[in-house]
Amino acid sequence: MTAKVPSQAIVQQLFAVPETRVYAVLDGASSPGLPQNLAQFKVESECLFRGEMAADMMLVAPYLASLRPDHPFTDWLLQEGWGRHWGVFVICKAELRELRMHLRTFLKVYGPDLKPLFFRYYDPRVLRAYLPTCNAQESRLVFGPVLRYVCEAEDPTALLKFWTDSGQVKSEAVRLA
Repeated sequence: MTAKVPSQAIVQQLFAVPETRVYAVLDGASSPGLPQNLAQFKVESECLFRGEMAADMMLVAPYLASLRPDHPFTDWLLQEGWGRHWGVFVICKAELRELRMHLRTFLKVYGPDLKPLFFRYYDPRVLRAYLPTCNAQESRLVFGPVLRYVCEAEDPTALLKFWTDSGQVKSEAVRLA
């Protein structure tokens, strides 16, 4: 059972940096009916995978969605998805297409045997474990135009903010309830 956190507390944290845009990077495999919900709420969004996909792949693909503090989709996403590992949030000044191009660059990584693997960084459990391990070169790659990554903490009554300072990944936990 997931603890309910008032979505307004999360919205205040997400939209706290003036003159920035807020996006969600959402996991279709964790969020039931994500493509249909993006269409129903008329959200500006793009699939992070390129090209034509089979219908079953579209349902589990990652999507980048533009958020607004007063939009019904934002409230729905935070009410239904917070604490359920549906995705992570990005705060930046980039337009959606520029950010999509950046986020696509590390969807695939290579294992020790050089076999390509999907990197599911948009799962908050992965992002919050990975970012603190980044060296300066990796943090430059992962952050690019991103000012902050935000995700639910292991305890969903808190959120985690990540940013870089001189190539070092910094973080802050914020209690929401």
